[in-house]
Amino acid sequence: MQMLMKTKKGFALGDMLPIALTLVVAGIGISYGLNVMGDVKADMTVDSSEYNATSAAITGVAKLPSKFPLIVTVVVAAILIGILTRYLLVRYR
Repeated sequence: MQMLMKTKKGFALGDMLPIALTLVVAGIGISYGLNVMGDVKADMTVDSSEYNATSAAITGVAKLPSKFPLIVTVVVAAILIGILTRYLLVRYR
């Protein structure tokens, strides 16, 4: 059991900053990507298959930023659970 805990990898408190920076960069990338896709859509003929495909892509990608709060909650919960588990295992060993 102890060997398993020594080799097990997980999140640490120091991982929060890189994860937060990754989410910020992803948000910026998505916003610029949506801007470019909007420009591409403006150049298409209305009601063509290309126009409809671009509209569907914009709708799909635009849903992703709404999931960021859920992603952040899961990451923070995983880090806190990992810290508490490590603390309790060391304390009661």
